[in-house]
Amino acid sequence: MRTILIILRKEFRQIFRNKAMIPLIFFLPVLQLLILSNAATYEIKNIKFNVVDYDQSHFSRELISKFTASNYFILNNVSFSVQMSEESFKKNQSKLIIHIPKDFEKNFRTSGLSEVQLVINAEDGSAAGIINNYALNIIRQFNIDMGIESSAKFEPVPSINIDYSNWYNPELNYKTYMVPGILVVLVTMIGAFLSGMNVVKEKEIGTIEQLNVTPIKKYQFIVGKLMPFWIIGIGELAFGLLLGIIIFKIPLLGNPLIIFMLASVYLFVVLGMGLLISTLTETQQQAMFIAWFILVLFILMGGVFTPIESMPDWAQRIAYFNPIAQFNRAMRMIMLKGSGFKDVLPALYFFLVYASVMMSLAVWRYKKTE
Repeated sequence: MRTILIILRKEFRQIFRNKAMIPLIFFLPVLQLLILSNAATYEIKNIKFNVVDYDQSHFSRELISKFTASNYFILNNVSFSVQMSEESFKKNQSKLIIHIPKDFEKNFRTSGLSEVQLVINAEDGSAAGIINNYALNIIRQFNIDMGIESSAKFEPVPSINIDYSNWYNPELNYKTYMVPGILVVLVTMIGAFLSGMNVVKEKEIGTIEQLNVTPIKKYQFIVGKLMPFWIIGIGELAFGLLLGIIIFKIPLLGNPLIIFMLASVYLFVVLGMGLLISTLTETQQQAMFIAWFILVLFILMGGVFTPIESMPDWAQRIAYFNPIAQFNRAMRMIMLKGSGFKDVLPALYFFLVYASVMMSLAVWRYKKTE
């Protein structure tokens, strides 16, 4: 135990003497959390749109005002020229064109039926779907308002009134959904990058041979090398949770001790991965490239930014073995749903098995390089 404590003290001194590593550990994660939580959102605002209005009626002007009054659309141009609007569309100066035909108001008043054409830039299919939903909601509300105002002689179509409530995120705040996932990504990157680079650095400066000929046992060396980053990872998670609650008002409905219990085991998965990468590389640059390549795949298929349920079946089956996906799901369950220990027990078992495999491979591989 005394040997491990000496190695830990040496590692912490080395970390705090490294001027390049201190910002990587303490400042960049906070900066990433603040930036990504605000930037990584599927909510679209300031959508520029053009209008081709052949009707020039009270109803057409009212429809346009409905769009401009919302928080999502900005009127770019109103004209009679389809060609002019399409040119603006091609130059990416607008994302939506609304075509209002002649006799728009007349048809609405006489039969209750009128047509409007929406032309949406669908280069980004996800964004196009969101713009379409925004526009349809505005038009639906316009139909209701104008139907009341209109003196049309037609029977209203029977409809079902729906009252709904949003569970787990009542205000539909996307930050509430994103912050837990971003915390998972930050903890993962801290553990994988730093643990991998730390061992490789000993190879680069030539001290690994000196350590190998000392009476330090293998488990003492590995524990002494990995424990500082385990402690730093837990500290980063605690600080990130505090920032999320104070700055972003993220709810924490579950027991935070369950989060830290899961994170404690999860970090051994990540640290084992970093140690394994360090045994396969000779320089810090190589370690960073390999770690980044693996983590990008894990993050993109981890349900942090896109739901796993929207992926193809084969991708969902692969994502089941993704530790980031498991921890991300567990974090959101605990923080937003108030899930208890039994609810996240499968994730805990998964991490225990995964950590055992990764650590065993890393230790076995390190033995070969002695």
